[in-house]
Order: sequence, then structure tokens, then C-alpha cells
Amino acid sequence: LKHTHRNVSPPLVNMACITNIMKISMHFRGGITSKSTANGSVHLVQRTSNAKACSAQRPLGLRQVKARSMAEFSSLESEDGYMNEDGVFAEGKPASPDDNPSFDESEQERRSNDAFERVRVLSDALPFIQDFRGRTVVVKYGGAAMKDETLKELVVKDLVLLWCLGLKPILVHGGGPEINSWLTKLDIAPNFSPSGLRITDKATMDVVEMVLVGRVNKSLVALIDQAGGKAVGVCGKDGQLIRAKAINKEELGFVGEVTAVNCELLNSLCDAGVIPVVASVASDSDGNALNINADTVAGEIAAGLGAEKLILMTDVPGIMLDKDDVNTIISKASIKEIRQLTERGIIVGGMIPKVQCCTASLAQGVKAAHIIDGRQPHSLLVEIMSPEGSGTMITG
Repeated sequence: LKHTHRNVSPPLVNMACITNIMKISMHFRGGITSKSTANGSVHLVQRTSNAKACSAQRPLGLRQVKARSMAEFSSLESEDGYMNEDGVFAEGKPASPDDNPSFDESEQERRSNDAFERVRVLSDALPFIQDFRGRTVVVKYGGAAMKDETLKELVVKDLVLLWCLGLKPILVHGGGPEINSWLTKLDIAPNFSPSGLRITDKATMDVVEMVLVGRVNKSLVALIDQAGGKAVGVCGKDGQLIRAKAINKEELGFVGEVTAVNCELLNSLCDAGVIPVVASVASDSDGNALNINADTVAGEIAAGLGAEKLILMTDVPGIMLDKDDVNTIISKASIKEIRQLTERGIIVGGMIPKVQCCTASLAQGVKAAHIIDGRQPHSLLVEIMSPEGSGTMITG
């Protein structure tokens, strides 16, 4: 097996700058439209909630759209406010050099350079935006990235940025650490099978459903809303989103596997301009709640929708030839090579069900599957918006 790399150099795209651009894209999402004039030219027109302004929309000239200096930003004044140097609509009147004696040419140049860098980064990302705009990307989120509140906010902001850029992200989440925490509080001992699946009796299932559906799911929806996105939280029970059956009730209890996915419901949510947030709880034909591995749910949803990408955010950098040496990460592998790695004992333990999930989704039509490190800031953006990528990409 050849040890291949996609990320042979640092990512060319400055992800911090792309995140800053989210403020601009959020402002203009649904806020700018084009309007043809009698002579055939096209103007950009700003839409506003102000009723008076709506009745008399004014075209934004090219100079105004490309405004860089403080003086130019003042040309974007309206009755309600103005566009400041960060590309954010602000109330009141814009500042000017005369109002601030400390404002000098060097400061103006710095701000101009910062603005240019933001635009350059977005320009560099254009090919990726064009490739993935309108495409479905299923992201499974859990593990350490979910325990760290700072990382959680970054992941949510990255997801909202992808949504702003026209992608259709679907977030599938687990919540193992929080489930264990609540089981401990209720004096219920967590119990796992040799294969790593949670043994789920009735009492444990009640806690799993309470935590995943009632707590984790709604907290993620709230974070997405706070970041400027629109999200709807669902579980497999809602609208018969996921149909499931028990795997081995005698040994595992209320643990299930997916038998069908209601793709129409998910497509309707995405087409309505919202981000579906899916908790990995479903029910069987008798109405019994079942706990399903979140990786499996993400894979089945991606396969059912024919998603462009399935991305599993994990606690490891990716698939490595030596699990203790990050320099041996395999950045790209085929299904055949994954099978060889498994036979050689390189893919072991908890990585086995993840690669099985990836290969199964690829066999059902998903274009590419990725295993990335959710502990690394902006790893989601690096994977989608840069040529180097992140973690391990598995292809058919």
C-alpha cells in the first residue's frame, strides 16, 4: 500500500479569514438581489426590512460594493445605518478621519490590507464554492469536539458558514460523554459490548433519549441559531425519519440498526433553507425507542440522499499506519486499500466501524467519505474549502 498524502503543505486557504467573511455573507444572505435596467445593464440592489426603503430600492454601484476605506464605507449610508469597515451593517453614522485624530494613513492602510486579505481568501475558495454549492454534506459530530465548548462553537460557525455559501449541511450527532455523565448522576453503570456498542436496557434507553433528543440536540440548534443560521432539531422518530429494528435484543437491549430513511423529509428541510440536526434515536415497528450508533445513522442518511460528502468528526487525526505517529497519516485511500489495511491489522478497534460506515455509504452512491480530527479548529472547512484537505479521504 502506497503511503499517499493530500496535505503535503499547509492549507493555502486562511480559514480564520474565511470565518471572518461569514459576517459579510450572513449580512448579504438574502439581502442582495440583481435587477436589470432598460438598457440591459444589471445593478445590485440592497433589500431591507424598512418599508419605506423597500418601496424605493436603490442600486449599489460597483465602487460602493468594492468600498475599502473609511470614506468609501460612508457611501453605504442609509436611513437605518451604514456598512462599517468589517462589512457589518451598523446603526448610526459612520466614523471619519476628522472625527478621530488618532486615525492615520497607516491605520487606514492596515484596514485596507485586512479587507483585501478577506476578499482574496474568498476568491481562492471560489472553485470549491462552485463545486459544492447546492450539494448535500452530511457531518457526524461527537467525541472530544463536543465536550469542549470552544471547539463546539467553532464547529457550529463553520457549519453555518458552509450553509451561507450555498451548501446543504446536515448535522448528525451523538453524545456519549454526556450520556455517561447523566447515567452516573442517576447511579446507572454504563455498560458496553466487546464490539463497542452501548448495552442499553430500558432505564439506560430512557436516559439516552432524554440526553440526545432533549438536551444535546436542542443545544446544538440553539448554537446554530446564535451563529446566524437556521436549524431544526429532529430525531429518527419525527416524521418517521428513520425506521429501525433491534440488532440483538437479548445481548444488547434497545440497540438498533437503520432499515429505511425518509429522504423526502430531509430534502424538504434543506430546500426550506434550514440545517437539519439529527439525534441518533429511532423506534421499531412496535414504537420502542432504539439507540443507534451516530456514525451508522450519518452513513445511512448520506447514502439515502446521495450526498456529495460524508464527514465523520472523530478524536483522531485520521487513519494512520502507526497509530502513535501522526506523520504516518494516510490522506487518501480507496475501498480496496481500506480492506487491505484492515486485513493487515492497521485499522483496529473503534476505527473499524467508522471505516465500515464509510465504505458502505460509498457503495450506495456517496461521492467521498472523510474521517477528520474534530479537535482541530476549522478541520471541517479545511477539508471542504482547501486542496490539501484534512484527515483521511476514502473513495470508491
